[in-house]
Amino acid sequence: MARQKLVTPQQINSDLDAEFVHYYDQHQTEEDLMGESAVQSRLIRYLVQVFEWLYRAEGWFVVSNLNIYRERVRNEYPLAPDVALFKGVVVAQPELRAFRSWRLYQPDRPAPQVVFEICSDTSWKDDIHTKPAKYAALGVQEYYAYDPNEPPYVPRQQGRLHGWQRAENTLAEQMPDEQGRLWSTELDSYLLPDGAYLRLTDRDGRVRLTQAEAAWAKLRELGIDPSSL
Repeated sequence: MARQKLVTPQQINSDLDAEFVHYYDQHQTEEDLMGESAVQSRLIRYLVQVFEWLYRAEGWFVVSNLNIYRERVRNEYPLAPDVALFKGVVVAQPELRAFRSWRLYQPDRPAPQVVFEICSDTSWKDDIHTKPAKYAALGVQEYYAYDPNEPPYVPRQQGRLHGWQRAENTLAEQMPDEQGRLWSTELDSYLLPDGAYLRLTDRDGRVRLTQAEAAWAKLRELGIDPSSL
């Protein structure tokens, strides 16, 4: 397991009060201007909740749409994945997660191990054809792109789910199995397309749950119908 890195409130405040400011921390990127559809927003929230519950004991940093910079260059154009998981990074006092951005050039700021992009009509080509190389250069270990739209914008013969895993200095595209799943080594999970949702399952096919879903499952085990509460 990677050594835990603790980001303290003092470090957060230091980041916020630093004199150096990246241009796109104060100005909109093209992605900001496009916004998100309801289906994108719903899936992004769902994935964040799955990871927060899955890694609740470790407390690893899970974030959505946070600007990531490689260098201390004011006009560097950031990458801001829809979902990013920083394994081994714990942010103290979650209510103080007031990062303007994640700066890889600062101490104890590793690249996220896993990132997700949720495809839209305007982003899917970039998500599939351009961003794998960008995330490889960032140091990401696994990158996944998913199209939750109906009908999907990605041509059906290509499938909704695309994934890449690190192979030396690049990200190599994965091939889905006969069920359309991709295995994530970093997440120790299968990724399974499910229409507007992207599910994670363990090796035995059990779905990784959110905290709310886990609570409902526990009630059912006790013979209580959650819908009756």
